[in-house]
Amino acid sequence: MNRLKALGTGVAAALLAAAGLGTAAALGTGEASAAPTASALSSSWYAAAPYLMPLDNNPPDATAIMDASGLKAFQLAFILAPSGGGCSPTWGGTSPVSSDTSVAATISAIRAKGGDVSVSIGGYGGTKLGQACSDAASTAAAYQQVVDKYQLKAIDFDLEEPEYENTAAVANELGAAKILQQNNPGIYLSVTTPGTSAGTGWFGTQMLDEAKSIGFTPNNFSIMPFDGGFDNGAASQTAALTAFNSLLQSTFGWSAATAYAHEGFSGMNGRSDTGEYFTHADFQTVLDYATSHGMGRFTFWSLNRDRQCSPPDNNGSTSGSCSSVAQNSWDFAKYSVEFAGATPPTGTPTDTPTTTTPPAGGSCADVAAWSASAVYTGGDEVSYGGHKWLAQWWTTNEQPGTTGEWGVWKDEGSC
Repeated sequence: MNRLKALGTGVAAALLAAAGLGTAAALGTGEASAAPTASALSSSWYAAAPYLMPLDNNPPDATAIMDASGLKAFQLAFILAPSGGGCSPTWGGTSPVSSDTSVAATISAIRAKGGDVSVSIGGYGGTKLGQACSDAASTAAAYQQVVDKYQLKAIDFDLEEPEYENTAAVANELGAAKILQQNNPGIYLSVTTPGTSAGTGWFGTQMLDEAKSIGFTPNNFSIMPFDGGFDNGAASQTAALTAFNSLLQSTFGWSAATAYAHEGFSGMNGRSDTGEYFTHADFQTVLDYATSHGMGRFTFWSLNRDRQCSPPDNNGSTSGSCSSVAQNSWDFAKYSVEFAGATPPTGTPTDTPTTTTPPAGGSCADVAAWSASAVYTGGDEVSYGGHKWLAQWWTTNEQPGTTGEWGVWKDEGSC
């Protein structure tokens, strides 16, 4: 029997309120109790939680990461709308949250060791609930199912391609976030969006304006300063964070200090999708910047990648399951531990990357022809239009040679 139910709704509600949990979220029936409730961590841990894909990209053992790095919080990714359509939450568009046992088991193992999770919605690609649901209320109701199922105390709204170009979808997402904030007192909410040298681009700026117009303030707005324009590593990233701080000030009328307290960094460890390299030294520089300026969040994509490839440089390509730089496993997680205010286990990371550019051209016969129905991940090669093309990250139904902000296909030359 659920011990909270045995106490009676009134008593249980009082206890939950003291713990910062909403009664409806914690007293759900059936599937809502699939992942045991843990004591809430401090907000600094949710702010430091790196991303982990629990069902894809060769998921590592979260508890092993905890033992090796001292990490306590994980940002599980991603919640999407069903690939077949509808306004119900799934993992990756294919695994319904309502019937999930696999992710729930991962959460239980993390909580059994004194940790906790946040869940991230959106990400790059796929159909988001903000696109599939009819309005903010129905979008919020879908996310509330996730909150209830896993007894969440934190959630991340990762608003990027292609959703953040859709003003109605972004309005649904931010409106849903505001509803969740109201209905789940104390929940930690972050909003993550692409970064540029100006802080964020046109769509990111429009997103901030929408948040202001509805009176929504999350715990932080975070930018992702990677994938184009950040070849100078930490120097270009900290410059973007400074620019974003000015943007937050001008949008919300905040002081610099208040803006930094509501600002976050979401990096990419090792080799980015577009071939930039972010080493341990870069992470240390950005961490120092974040802590010295009182920033509200420091996270990265991803723990699946926080281990060394074989060979270490992964032949100059980007992987979803290793970093493409020389490292010890879970080295990058230790920077998150430091941001949370804890001391990670000792260990000296090494990080001299060897940049290898894949050979251009060659025979088209040694790679498969591009297919609109296929799913490709970083490092996959195809032939199309008499050229070889290299996928720089996950993609499907994106024709090589199509220009766009992200440029997923890298032209390797004629063949």
